[in-house]
Amino acid sequence: MSTPITSLLDRLQSLPDPRINRRKLHPLPEVLLIGLSCMLCGGENFTDMEDFARAKKDWLKTFLKLPGGIPSHDTFNRVFMLVKSEHFLDLLVQWTQSVRQTLGAEIVSIDGKALRRAKRQGQPVPYMVNAWAKDNGLVLGQYRVNDKSNEIKAIPHLLRQLELAQSTGTAVNGDGQTIYHLSAIFKVSRI
Repeated sequence: MSTPITSLLDRLQSLPDPRINRRKLHPLPEVLLIGLSCMLCGGENFTDMEDFARAKKDWLKTFLKLPGGIPSHDTFNRVFMLVKSEHFLDLLVQWTQSVRQTLGAEIVSIDGKALRRAKRQGQPVPYMVNAWAKDNGLVLGQYRVNDKSNEIKAIPHLLRQLELAQSTGTAVNGDGQTIYHLSAIFKVSRI
């Protein structure tokens, strides 16, 4: 049985590489895994990804080959601009599901958050509904909504995406007064 990190690396192999052959100094799965690892550790941009890779080079070499050395921030930028975000998201959800399934039954927490730093001038603040396995500390998925009033409507979409089988969850609005019970059959009922 492979470890989750190896499993993710194996899954990243299935993503089509959009780069032209002469620009493939670094394997696509390695660039994506380093970038994702950086973001999970609090990195915010492509320079952070390069800095993270340099700081963690010894650790990365325990499971990556790094034939071209550490990718530059420009390489991270190019790769993440070229990779189709839908394919990358689908792959991450599939990997998260495989890890989640090995962990057994769980409590799934659902919460909506305003993405204040993602606000563009003249645009409303975007909101994201998140689901995570509370006991395992594993983010299971996210669903973007246009405004705070659409959070509850987004929950069934998020649950369908996650294919939850033996999970239960609760949702509480910002004032802590409205509680919803979420079942695996995608019914959202007010308590």
